[in-house]
Amino acid sequence: MGLAISSPVTAMIKANSITARITGLMFLSIAVTVFLLIYLADEQMIELFQEYLVVQHMEMSQGMIGQSDSQPGMTLVMGPLEKTFLASVHKSLIWVGIGIMAAGLAASYALARSITVPLRKLSRAAEQLEQGNLGQTVLVETNDEVGHLAVIFNRMSGTLDTNTRLRRQLLANIAHELRTPLAVIQGHLEGMIDGVIEPNKEQLSSLHEEAVRLNRLIKDLRDLSLAEVRQLTLEKQPTDINQIVTRTAVMLRPMADDKHIQLSYTLMENLPEVAVDADRMNQVFYNILINAIRYSPCQGRVQITTALANDHDKQWLKVSIEDNGPGIAQEDLQYVFDHFYRGDKSRDRKSGGSGIGLAIVKQLVENHGGQVTVESIVGMGSIFNVLLPVVPAPR
Repeated sequence: MGLAISSPVTAMIKANSITARITGLMFLSIAVTVFLLIYLADEQMIELFQEYLVVQHMEMSQGMIGQSDSQPGMTLVMGPLEKTFLASVHKSLIWVGIGIMAAGLAASYALARSITVPLRKLSRAAEQLEQGNLGQTVLVETNDEVGHLAVIFNRMSGTLDTNTRLRRQLLANIAHELRTPLAVIQGHLEGMIDGVIEPNKEQLSSLHEEAVRLNRLIKDLRDLSLAEVRQLTLEKQPTDINQIVTRTAVMLRPMADDKHIQLSYTLMENLPEVAVDADRMNQVFYNILINAIRYSPCQGRVQITTALANDHDKQWLKVSIEDNGPGIAQEDLQYVFDHFYRGDKSRDRKSGGSGIGLAIVKQLVENHGGQVTVESIVGMGSIFNVLLPVVPAPR
């Protein structure tokens, strides 16, 4: 029982420790100042009052006999009236001092609470975060350091909540993408074991395709995780980007021809070579171009352009891939490079791949020191721009 009683008391003391210290320190400063002022005022008042009485006595004596009989340094004994006057003034000083100390105590407490109350709210919100209640925010009431701390806390809480939701969504998406090929393989194998499905070449080829798709997904996830922590090995060599773009376009031309899509490219001549991993950059352009072909309508067009661009006092090699597909909604643009994000929430394989192709593009380009951007208008198409830094050749 003793522990149960002392625990809230201890918590209250800890919660009010800053308030008590700030209040006590300021009140002590005010009290010392008031005591000194009262003491000095009281001493000065008695001394000056005695001098006043001496001067008055001397003036009265000179007026009565025409000369002063008083000697220098003489003192007069104060009578009852003088003592009563001094006592009343002394009492007034004490009451004034008490009033100043009371007002100082209230002001000190109010100032201390203006600092500690927001800190307590931050503390309670942090405890809620610790218990797993994400998305906690506190009201920003001031523009001082405490208010700035509240803004940072709210930003941190929002980021933590977003990252947690994305992590959960990532795990759900991984499970979904892995479950589909595994379910197909398991169903076919069980059918073959039960004798329902004949293990012919066509069935085995289907199982092989699902196994390849599963292996490719796992490989993409591994590459993506390594690229995000900058541990993906890159074999950079001076490379002609036009050759990589041309090779990728030739590779995907049969897919474009099946949809009667006009696949063309305008390549700038005499482009400077850039230090890149050719295989990884081929993967970048492959992922972007296959998305452009997949989402372009039949008899549509896909245009590839290479050029030089200057931005932030740096020279970039710019590769643009433009299509005339349905475009990307503005609310989806900021998420197109996220893991497993797809505008089609049904995640139908007929409308797209696994959803990590563009995430891999972003990480690979950034690992090369570049950046990738997207521009899109719904109903008119999209443009993906890959910017790679051009490093001047040593002289």
